[in-house]
Amino acid sequence: MKLNITILLLASSLLFGSCTDELLNTIPPSSLTDINYYNDANDMEKAVLGIYAKMQSRKPNDYQLLELSSDNLYGSTNTGFAGIPEIDALAISPNNPILTAFWQESYAGIFRANAVISNIDKPKDYTESKKNQHLGEAKFMRALFYFDLVRTFGAVPKVLTALSIDEARQYKRSATEAIYDQIIQDLNDAIEKLPLKSALSRNRASKEAALALLGKVYVAKKDWTNAETVLRQFFTSYGDNYMLVADYNQLWSLENENNSEVLFSIGYTDGTNGQDLSTAFVPNGGIYNLVSRGSEVALPSWSLHKKIQADDTRLRKTVESNYFSAVSGGQNAIYFPYASKFIVKHTALAAGLDLPVLRLADVILLYAEALNENGKLGDAITQLNKIRQRAFGSQNHNYSIDQLTQKDQFVTALLDERQIELAFECERWYDLVRQGKMTAVMKVEERNYNPSSQIAQKVTLSPKDYMHLFPIPQTEIDLVGKTILEQNPGY
Repeated sequence: MKLNITILLLASSLLFGSCTDELLNTIPPSSLTDINYYNDANDMEKAVLGIYAKMQSRKPNDYQLLELSSDNLYGSTNTGFAGIPEIDALAISPNNPILTAFWQESYAGIFRANAVISNIDKPKDYTESKKNQHLGEAKFMRALFYFDLVRTFGAVPKVLTALSIDEARQYKRSATEAIYDQIIQDLNDAIEKLPLKSALSRNRASKEAALALLGKVYVAKKDWTNAETVLRQFFTSYGDNYMLVADYNQLWSLENENNSEVLFSIGYTDGTNGQDLSTAFVPNGGIYNLVSRGSEVALPSWSLHKKIQADDTRLRKTVESNYFSAVSGGQNAIYFPYASKFIVKHTALAAGLDLPVLRLADVILLYAEALNENGKLGDAITQLNKIRQRAFGSQNHNYSIDQLTQKDQFVTALLDERQIELAFECERWYDLVRQGKMTAVMKVEERNYNPSSQIAQKVTLSPKDYMHLFPIPQTEIDLVGKTILEQNPGY
């Protein structure tokens, strides 16, 4: 008996983006087996799209775990979601439902990738290039899911094949280094087999995305030599194919979502296969001329807001302070800051804005970080200034070698830049952990700001070193026993 969750879930996988406008034909889960599926190229195409569908369902909710735990967002008192208050307070328990969903959705994606990889040779009617593409996509996505898991939980079970129920119950966590080794192996395979982005439909993994993600993996490992080498290779080989969008605000428009800065994104369709992230930050009363109502799950912190200068073009598309409710007719604005990055005109809870997973600005800043760690401060500042110049529309705010004279000074400037540039894109927590700044930064978070008194609400938190990893979900431990799936220290 096989514990092949991938096959059972394929029946409801969604096709999205420009790949198709239809749902997969529903097949009774009891009839889907290794014998009667993956028989032809069409089956394999659907199976590959099913891998993307798991990231498609998980991605809009990642902020609940990875942004509310940081100093970028705090939970709204107007909307209650189970699990958010304890994440907001840095008091995450193994029973947190948001934590559990992140784990389960990630492994569901891995199981789907494993099924494609295991069955890649079965169809006989596709071209060799298409076979390589599907294998590369599956390995890219498996690497991406494991990368998220290892940064969040540390050592996790390394599952590369379908397991029997008995095997699954005996499957222990693999060492963190072993997980990273598998990620690197998968990405190198993906780089070899994937086509360039220009040869693919949008929202699909490409050779360039795999190479950039490999560089990001080396940064996370703090393998600065390999990080610099891989990221330099990306810019040398593919740098001319990508460029920063001149207007930061256009990155987050429906008209320009497939822009020159996107290496890999997840696609959505308004009303039929949309995402609810664009509603999550909207005030309960909606926003005039954009959306009739909002979920108001989380609000931008003053810790973030105060760092964004008034002449920084990223301000209005990060934090909007002038709020016009959906029923106000565009009149009587009130001061009510909300996170504005992903908000576009949309049907409530079903926005069509694609969500970037990897974009050029992130890669440039990662390259700057690696250069700095390798003692190349001047080159690192040059890369950092590319982001600064786009943000301010001129070189007036560029850093000079006289301002950032030491490695630690550069790290501080870099983390601030990444916080602003990548706000709400689920990078802040990982950045703080990687640079050893989490416990210091998260001791006090400034949240609501009163412009009349010019005083911000300061919330004192109790971050501990062990919190750089989140707890293993208790539901997973209960399935196999604590001697098989051990809990992280401190929990």
